[in-house]
Amino acid sequence: MGIIEKAVRGKKTQDALKEVGRNFGLTVYGIFAIFPIVWMLLMSFKSDAEVVTTIFKFTPTWSNYQAVLFRPDSDYIKAFLQNLVVSGGAVILTMVAGVPAAYALARYDFKHKEAWAFQILSFKFAPEILVILPLFLIFQRIGLYDTYFGLIWVYQLITMPLLIWVVRGYFEDISVEVEQAAQLDGYAWYEVFFKILLPLIKPGLVASGLLAFIFAWNSFTFPLLLSGMRVQTITITSLRFMASDAVHYGQVAVAAIIAVLPEIIICLFIQKHLVRGLSFGAVKG
Repeated sequence: MGIIEKAVRGKKTQDALKEVGRNFGLTVYGIFAIFPIVWMLLMSFKSDAEVVTTIFKFTPTWSNYQAVLFRPDSDYIKAFLQNLVVSGGAVILTMVAGVPAAYALARYDFKHKEAWAFQILSFKFAPEILVILPLFLIFQRIGLYDTYFGLIWVYQLITMPLLIWVVRGYFEDISVEVEQAAQLDGYAWYEVFFKILLPLIKPGLVASGLLAFIFAWNSFTFPLLLSGMRVQTITITSLRFMASDAVHYGQVAVAAIIAVLPEIIICLFIQKHLVRGLSFGAVKG
């Protein structure tokens, strides 16, 4: 009994040490991951002089927030709302057009299907600067330059491929027999799609939709050259806090912190679906 008790006690001690080491490693990684945000938050309360002369001990000031949010010549709030409209509209259009496309690639066999699928994915790989010049000329010609619809439409190049490939995998994981059984029960094809398939792939839709929103929200090249004075995004408006003679680091920090808030809030609200959506289907068989 003494040997068994020692073995059990040693096993418990080993497990406890592993748990402590795991928690310590996760804590260190968490501090490492969140430190840039904390640093930006500290910078947002510093004056331009204290940004380069202080670290943690400084005199907090609200002047940076007042300059970014409440100064009469600042249009950051307007750009924030416009960016929200453009990014949200891009995700909605991506969902409406991308989900049926993903279903078609998952369920139907047609000539050069995989070639078409890879062609769609290649739009995500291609650098934006590669197509920006012809798009600029086309937008000028057809009147889409500096418009909401123009940016929403061009954002499909960065949101649509991601959603199609992610959602396609979810449709492929659902057995065809599920659809056939529903049709035998009297459901029409559109009822099968909306009442059965879409609820089953909800985690994938949430995860891919959030990633698409983040890519659209953070886009820089497209709004830089395809928007002007009427429609602006926060990624472009934030450049105004970098003057020709100096960089207002505190104001840039404020703009960056406010810009990341929608992504953090959305992630917190849909965290359960996001984790499930990103992990579902990772292990098969």
